[in-house]
Amino acid sequence: MSLPLFSDSSIPVAEAERPSARAMPKGQQTKQAIVQAAVTLSTQVGLEGLSIGSLADLMHMSKSGVFAHFGSREELQISVIREYFASFEQEVFFPALQAPKGLPRLRALFDNWMTRVAIEIQSGCIFISGAVEFDDRPGPVREALANSVQTWLHALYRAVVLAKDCGHLSTDADAQQVAFEIHALILALHYEARFLKNPGSLARANPGFDVILARYGVPGAPDFSV
Repeated sequence: MSLPLFSDSSIPVAEAERPSARAMPKGQQTKQAIVQAAVTLSTQVGLEGLSIGSLADLMHMSKSGVFAHFGSREELQISVIREYFASFEQEVFFPALQAPKGLPRLRALFDNWMTRVAIEIQSGCIFISGAVEFDDRPGPVREALANSVQTWLHALYRAVVLAKDCGHLSTDADAQQVAFEIHALILALHYEARFLKNPGSLARANPGFDVILARYGVPGAPDFSV
């Protein structure tokens, strides 16, 4: 994964746009369409529920036609993880780079993440379901999942460090602890809203984030809260 870090030296001058479908060779267009359909299907049935046969039925293709693009079910699963991560990157990470550095950028990152979670509560999250399916199953699929989550969490940590460097968080704030609490808040939201279906769960997340900022923030620091 190549998610850039939240430091001035690593912020790209312009976002790298993913190639449009029209710019791809026909075979690559077909593979991309299969992967996108597989992402949608896997949010419903999980990565373990994903099969060449079910995807072939969904795409109105032969099993051999789908298999030719991947070679194995495992490679299909890894392609889904990469596509899902790329979508997460485009929806959550890159837009946050447009916000002023420090706490405003951390706030933008969390807001973008919340927007994505609001959709995932209805459709499912591959990172959440995949963690359950592959937590104790070593192999390339688990490695791809773990690398995606670790890359994202490192970017979150760097965002916290940058906010601390800007003087928006207390000098004695533990950046790893702050990032841990933000991540824990999102995981709790998934569990409460999707699994337990507790009403009002989504509305509780923003106050939870505010509590974290109040605990570690510096009075008078810009938080750009809405």
